[in-house]
Amino acid sequence: MSMIFRRFSAVLAASTLLTLPLSAQQEQAPDPNAQSIPQNTKLTKEQRERIKKTYKELDNSFKTWLNEDVVYIISPEERTAFLQLQTNEEREQFIEQFWLRRSSNPDMPGDDFKEEHYRRIAYANEHFASGIPGWKTDRGRIYIIWGPPDEIESHPTGGTYDRPMEEGGGETTTYPWERWRYRYLEGIQENVELEFVDPSGSGEYHLTMDPSEKDALLYVPGAGLSLMESMGLASKTDRFTRSDGTHLPTALGGEPASLNEFTRLELYAKVQRPPEVKYKDLEALVTSRMVRDDVKFNYRTDFLKITNDTVLVPITVQLPNNQLQFKDKDGVYTAELNIFGRVSTLTGRIVQTFEDPLTRDYPESLYKLSQRQSSVYQKALPLRPGLYRLDIVIKDVNSGNVGAVNSRLAVPRYEDDKLDASTLILADQIEHVPAKQIGSGQFVLGSSKVRPRLDGDFTTADKLGIYLQIYNLKADEKTHKNNASFLFTVKKGNELVPGMQFKLTSADLKETGDQVTIERLLPLATLAPGKYTLEVNATDSLANVTISRSAEFSVKNPADQKTASNATPGR
Repeated sequence: MSMIFRRFSAVLAASTLLTLPLSAQQEQAPDPNAQSIPQNTKLTKEQRERIKKTYKELDNSFKTWLNEDVVYIISPEERTAFLQLQTNEEREQFIEQFWLRRSSNPDMPGDDFKEEHYRRIAYANEHFASGIPGWKTDRGRIYIIWGPPDEIESHPTGGTYDRPMEEGGGETTTYPWERWRYRYLEGIQENVELEFVDPSGSGEYHLTMDPSEKDALLYVPGAGLSLMESMGLASKTDRFTRSDGTHLPTALGGEPASLNEFTRLELYAKVQRPPEVKYKDLEALVTSRMVRDDVKFNYRTDFLKITNDTVLVPITVQLPNNQLQFKDKDGVYTAELNIFGRVSTLTGRIVQTFEDPLTRDYPESLYKLSQRQSSVYQKALPLRPGLYRLDIVIKDVNSGNVGAVNSRLAVPRYEDDKLDASTLILADQIEHVPAKQIGSGQFVLGSSKVRPRLDGDFTTADKLGIYLQIYNLKADEKTHKNNASFLFTVKKGNELVPGMQFKLTSADLKETGDQVTIERLLPLATLAPGKYTLEVNATDSLANVTISRSAEFSVKNPADQKTASNATPGR
């Protein structure tokens, strides 16, 4: 059992019914921190202190997920378990499992429950907002938890109301109100009726247990009398001596069981608590969906600024050919693979997906050599700054073998007034592309094709490709040109490698704007086999600021090196 399952199981405890009105809950707990610890869960003082500390240190995206996205459907036990996790990776895994446990078909890749949940939030915000977001209102909460009612009786301006006999009969005038009817709510009962009243006329309807709360003439003497009151068999003042939490008039023939005080309290509590989870066997569910990891591959992500709010994220995958199954057809050996990728937010909303069939073809004369090579694939995605989850799955069509990775993807934000830089890319290929290919295709960054060497392994016969973008260089007020220098240093351990340090300026690069792109090929013939570090220091002389980027690489003898080649999109 994984660590997250052990931590999750360790904090499960019994929950109790909620009995406060929603509006009262919001007034009493405006601070999200106050809501972060379920008071009905048995925790030690040390656990509570640890949870408080964890909550304060949570990324905003996790706080939003906890206190807004799933605040109505997460159980107290799940909330406590989430706040006892120690790493973002564990929290991301928890969120994924949270949705899987509620899916109607967890064996399928679709997220039906999650999609419906966010649709309900959007609907609530559009239709129930009243000075506060719709999801925060009582109608919004019930809609998000239980979905649309089967019937709605709406009185948006109030008006004349003939009370049913169980409410005392007679005619009165009401505030704006709505009655929602659900034919069946799982885990509760059939024919559930809920009333929402807007006594202030502000548009914010609150859920009520008291059917008389919609009576606008309740406090007006002699007005809106019930049947027995109008006959002199009861007094209107009797309404205010009731002990069942209502101001209903006395009903002729008694009240039905549905108006019983305890029945109303129980229903009121049940409709507000999180619905039952469909799949309680969390470990069995997740285990059944785990991908058999037969195909091993490397991947990397790079980050290049497009605008302040958009970052280009090339995702590069490298797969050794000897893991693929090739089929011989007329002297041509062919491997086929499918690659699928998905970027999603930590709350599970899918942001980007990509899917490509790929082929690798070799004539018989080169097949043996191909087994020492790797296939490289790249997809560049524009993303907003933030924290995401990245999933990549590769399937070898011929063998049926599958490999998968999932990881945290933190896309940085590039500010306008701060010297910054892209990731430093060490490439085995940097070359300019024809004008019609600029900005499109695999490995193309701007006007250049830049193919990363994922393993960082080069030979003395290779040239080390260096690709780096520098952003937000200051311009001279008179010349409107930048004044920047770039120092390249190769180190072995902490020692400088003789002859492997050189300097360039923006004038040398003939780039005088606020952004500079460095593209260089560094011969490695003088380096002995071993591990090295390339460090690039960019200095803005006008702002007197320096920024550094570094990357590790190794040098081998040519006979020991495996080579990489592009993966070709499928036919």
